[in-house]
Amino acid sequence: MAPRSRFTKLDAFAKTVEDARIRTTSGGIVTIVSLIVVLFLCWGEWRDYRRIVVHPELIVDKGRGERMEIHLNISFPRIPCELLTLDVMDVSGEQQHGIQHGITKSRLRPESEGGGEIESKAVELHSRDEAALHLDPNYCGPCYGAPPPTKPMKAGCCNTCQEVADAYAQVGWAFGRGEGIEQCIREHYGEKLDQQRREGCRVHGGLRVNKVMGNFHFAPGRSYSNGNMHVHELREYWNTTAPHTFTHVIHHLRFGPQLPDSLHKKLGKKADLPWTSHHVSPLDNTRQETDDTNFNYMYFIKIVPTSYLPLGWEKTWAGFREQHHAELGSFGTSADGSVETHQYSVTSHKRSLAGGDDSKEGHAERQHARGGIPGVFFSYDISPMKVINREERSKTFLGFIAGLCAIVGGTLTVAAAIDRALFEGTVRLKKLRAKDL
Repeated sequence: MAPRSRFTKLDAFAKTVEDARIRTTSGGIVTIVSLIVVLFLCWGEWRDYRRIVVHPELIVDKGRGERMEIHLNISFPRIPCELLTLDVMDVSGEQQHGIQHGITKSRLRPESEGGGEIESKAVELHSRDEAALHLDPNYCGPCYGAPPPTKPMKAGCCNTCQEVADAYAQVGWAFGRGEGIEQCIREHYGEKLDQQRREGCRVHGGLRVNKVMGNFHFAPGRSYSNGNMHVHELREYWNTTAPHTFTHVIHHLRFGPQLPDSLHKKLGKKADLPWTSHHVSPLDNTRQETDDTNFNYMYFIKIVPTSYLPLGWEKTWAGFREQHHAELGSFGTSADGSVETHQYSVTSHKRSLAGGDDSKEGHAERQHARGGIPGVFFSYDISPMKVINREERSKTFLGFIAGLCAIVGGTLTVAAAIDRALFEGTVRLKKLRAKDL
């Protein structure tokens, strides 16, 4: 017999002699069932350990000097592209008049003809390349008393109708149809403008703005600054037989990049929850109709910065600030899969510039002010709070091991209790039957 170790007295798992053990049929059934239960629960524990959940957090946004992208797709079926201007301005004093970069204007056929899109080559009314095809290389067009535009085709000259219009806008002069201007006569600007009177326009693309309170708007006529006032040339919008109105359809409007499709798949049915921002844009597929030429639509937007941080993003994160010069459309996305985007809420208001009340809608007490500019205005404000959607595993590896131990130990303990109860019950029944005999 082997000598006893000093640890023998500490053994909490006392062994029984094989001869003292009794094996029963019920015990074998309980053993098989308990093993199946253990395997099933362990598989569930493994799936839970592998599961990735998205935890939302709310923090104070400490970003500085950041910029934001606005992606839009809006149709105006009753106003031609030539009369539609997109401007952006913010409280920092930055203004972008008649934005061209990153934005595409597509001419639409009249609603009576189905409103289909016209070929892209017909989008530009006065293409600079086309306007200068047959000009003398030494030609220098006059600007008709206005200083030359800031970026002309030829320094100190106005060689195209567009450049004369830009020169007029700089000094706040009305341009109209370009009557008496040789460049516009040569390009048949007036005739082309008449051809587009009953067309519509779709504006789509993206633009980059400062991440501060501001607005962007669609209004008729060329825009320019007159002192501290932002002014639009409205003569051509009003002086026309065509029924121009700001009926519009917002196909899509979002601030920042789209969240990845992988997040939508991970969340499954939960992807429709508002906080997931995939991308829940309240203004998508919004349609507003009016027959009033002098009508104004206002959308007041509250923007909440939102981050999506995939699992393991910390290992490859290179810093969001280094991407400020990324191409338009890719700003806010990182190679590690993290996304800096925005959610927003919106309230809207509409009114006729002639004033009046909302008696037709049953609110005679609601009065509207007179005056203003017809158009569609989007005023946005940035929230100081930031939402972070962070991917994490549902439990740690140690938690997974602890869960396995709990499953195995708990299942075997319950199985042992059931087996003991079955065995004791069987023994007592046998004793009762023996007494009856």
